[in-house]
Amino acid sequence: MRHGEVHNPEGVLYGRLPGYRLAERGERMAERVAEYFAGNFAPDDAPARRADVALVVASPLERARQTAGPLAAAFDLAVETDRDLIEAANHFEGLTFGKGEGSLLRPRHWPYLRNPLRPSWGEPYVEQVERMTRAIRAARAAAEGREAVLVSHQLPIWVTRLHVEGRRLAHDPRRRECTLASVTTLTFEGGTLVAVEYVEPARDLLPSGPVVPGA
Repeated sequence: MRHGEVHNPEGVLYGRLPGYRLAERGERMAERVAEYFAGNFAPDDAPARRADVALVVASPLERARQTAGPLAAAFDLAVETDRDLIEAANHFEGLTFGKGEGSLLRPRHWPYLRNPLRPSWGEPYVEQVERMTRAIRAARAAAEGREAVLVSHQLPIWVTRLHVEGRRLAHDPRRRECTLASVTTLTFEGGTLVAVEYVEPARDLLPSGPVVPGA
């Protein structure tokens, strides 16, 4: 699961910076997803069902832990944390990219743009997949036979999905299927991945304006 909308009035790429918590709408998104897993809400493209959640694990960043809170409470669980679920490291953390800002036009940043396939501006995609895979493996072992919900961030979730679907990790960020408070589900039979599903329980709550990507 990706976390909900963050309070970010400056419009910066906040990455791993401390102090970024959910906006009021993000809190509503977290409540909505809790309702979805509890079987009390069904989005248009998915039937209502109560999940058998035995484990809730979040990235250590505040916005992820906040998002996990209502879900954990709905199943009388504590929110556990796993650093392997953290946001991707990014050279441009703390910068803005709106019109007139010029962050990408400043020569000191150019060396970090030399290889978008890796990517050269931050944590390599393969390293994100490796740590996310560790987190998934640990959660599967802890919740064996039942369901675990991991709350993470857009880019780590997306590149992990690309990996398990056998697609290239290099991609166009505008084409990521991983909106705020969305749920990407991996279903295993034994140790074999048998299905990948995607749903947006909070679609009607999504902001209509631009959203900082990769958050």
